[in-house]
Amino acid sequence: MKYSEINIGDKETLSHKITKEDLEKFVELTGDDNKLHVDEKFASTTQFKKPVVHGMLGASFISTIIGTKLPGDGALWFSQSLEFLLPVRVGDILTVNSEVVKKIDKENIIELKTDIYNQNRQLVTRGYAKVKVIEQELQVSKIIKEEDVSSKVALIIGATGGIGKAACIQLAKDGFDIIIHYNQNKPLAEELKLEVNQLNQRAIILQADILNDVDIKNLISNGLRKFNNIDVLVNCAATVIPDIKLQDLLWSDFQKQLELNIKSTFTIIKEVLPIMVKNGYGKIINIGSSVVDKPNNNWAPYITAKSALAGLTKSFAFELAPKGIRVNLITPSLVNTELTANIPEKIKLLTAAQTPLRRLANTIDVAGVISFLASDKSDFITGENIRLNGGQIMI
Repeated sequence: MKYSEINIGDKETLSHKITKEDLEKFVELTGDDNKLHVDEKFASTTQFKKPVVHGMLGASFISTIIGTKLPGDGALWFSQSLEFLLPVRVGDILTVNSEVVKKIDKENIIELKTDIYNQNRQLVTRGYAKVKVIEQELQVSKIIKEEDVSSKVALIIGATGGIGKAACIQLAKDGFDIIIHYNQNKPLAEELKLEVNQLNQRAIILQADILNDVDIKNLISNGLRKFNNIDVLVNCAATVIPDIKLQDLLWSDFQKQLELNIKSTFTIIKEVLPIMVKNGYGKIINIGSSVVDKPNNNWAPYITAKSALAGLTKSFAFELAPKGIRVNLITPSLVNTELTANIPEKIKLLTAAQTPLRRLANTIDVAGVISFLASDKSDFITGENIRLNGGQIMI
């Protein structure tokens, strides 16, 4: 069983009749030939009157139920408490009951109540086990590969922006159906839908103001109604960055950037999370900015918000990793898009000259990294900040 398939209250049982042969094999294996267990004459002189089966012989069937039934193959039994309440004799029929009483998601650990009864329904042994559920390496990736490619779905927030459009086209080429989000530019969203369709992938366009919680809820529910799934979420909504000197700044300038970059991202992730948790798999990709590492003048609200986005990405990545959900950040340097069209050409030329690769980033560069993070090739990457800057910043 996979950890995600196990629920509190799950139960399993098995029965075994203790034979003289079992006892002899146990003595041979362990070397424990205590006369209380093997010598009838000696046992008759004790309060037990007849030989008593080793307590650990009966308890060994706890290992059987853990290793073969709950959770089964791959179970790592690492802790056990035991109380031996009544003696067990040769000929007794033991019934081992196992019940999940606790789950520790962070470490894929389950706690089991392990009780053993005899044929008279008397409790002879009780205790609690702790088991780590070990799953096969790349098991999730294998499952994804085995699925029909058309079942993979990517939601692109801000799909009509430069990076968003490139991400839609690239992920469609990768075999994803696309949920195209837009706020105002419906004609471009419709054009993008046609391009995705021409790549033999399905697409749906949905409008939402991501500063409005109700719009976000409707966006996700409508997307799931169409495709029944969201495997990848790409948050690349953006707005014009105001150039404001420190002495002219208002707190509301910070609030606007925090609302767009933090509140909306948080709300969208919360709405998408249930389907990803249910699947035990998901990729969340946020878009940051290299100005966090290399700040410039007059962009304090934007830089502050993108810095917070880096923290949000790491904290969510840590918390969601046990659920099979990866959260990563891409921080591009200056990208040639409509959003940066108003930046003076002199600054663009200077930035390109200071870049070891001697050019600015383009939307295809960003889409390539999104493609990688959305694929199963990145399944062992989470909480990372991939700096896409042509070598401007090397850490």
